[in-house]
Amino acid sequence: MKRTTLRLAAAAGLLAGLATGAMAQDKKNVTIGVSIPAATHGWTGGVVYHAQEAAKQLEKTYPGLKVVVKTSPDGASQANALDDLTAQKIDALVVLPFNSDELTDPVRAVKKRGTFITVVDRGLKDASIQDIYVAGNNPEFGRVAGKYMADNLKSGNVVVFRGIPTVIDEERVVNFEKALEGSGVKVIDKQYANWNRDDAFRVMQDYLSKHPKIDAVWASDDDMALGVLEAIRQGKREDIKFVLGGAGMKDMVKRVMDGDKMIPADVSYPPAMIATAMNVTAAQFFTDAPMRGTYVLNAQLITKDNAKEHYFPNSPF
Repeated sequence: MKRTTLRLAAAAGLLAGLATGAMAQDKKNVTIGVSIPAATHGWTGGVVYHAQEAAKQLEKTYPGLKVVVKTSPDGASQANALDDLTAQKIDALVVLPFNSDELTDPVRAVKKRGTFITVVDRGLKDASIQDIYVAGNNPEFGRVAGKYMADNLKSGNVVVFRGIPTVIDEERVVNFEKALEGSGVKVIDKQYANWNRDDAFRVMQDYLSKHPKIDAVWASDDDMALGVLEAIRQGKREDIKFVLGGAGMKDMVKRVMDGDKMIPADVSYPPAMIATAMNVTAAQFFTDAPMRGTYVLNAQLITKDNAKEHYFPNSPF
């Protein structure tokens, strides 16, 4: 599979061109199923929003295209949703797995029916199942965060918040820790908090009780960062210099813009990648361009200098 690195804007421009060229294509009937997690936290809320908007736009752009979007609150429900979509005789599946382990076999079963498969963000355990993979640059996401810690903290104790057990979480954490090698920054604890604000609050309370000195926190997700900040506030801990989240939530980007000392930076990871995935999947059927491959959206460090470029006040996330 070829590996293509695209900024989201560049991908959108490419796909807009493909869509324009496709208007004169034959009006074939194609059904695309989209299976995504429900809005269990801010980032997935953004995913749901962009999926629904992209579905409406694609059906207008491509006569004969039907897009069915299903959301699921957990892995078992998503596996059932795949059965429902398959019963509708979908030609393609765009799936953002709730988790990697639980969804690999169900997606493989869909693939065996001859369905075109696009996997988004949280990769499957078996990459051979997918025809297209669209994601943020997760190794880079971790590396950028780790480098920021090493450059700005110099030395000290850091606690880490993991998301859920997925391929992307492993890629992020491994590369975060690699970026710290040779620095004076030490990871003293890491736990899963499910990319969830309340879970992160509880984990941070545990960290605060266990560790008398914490210099900084890699929350790795903006929802988790909000839970972390509340635990720090309630615990009245003044040893923690800053919290680094990720994904580009508008509230967090605004704090970066405003010079909030506890949120001096963020790392981008746009939920609109689901729309990119849906566009390239539709283009596979309605254009002559070969779309199979891997599309990676760059991870960028968001600082006060460039925060305005990442701030979208009307976004749901």
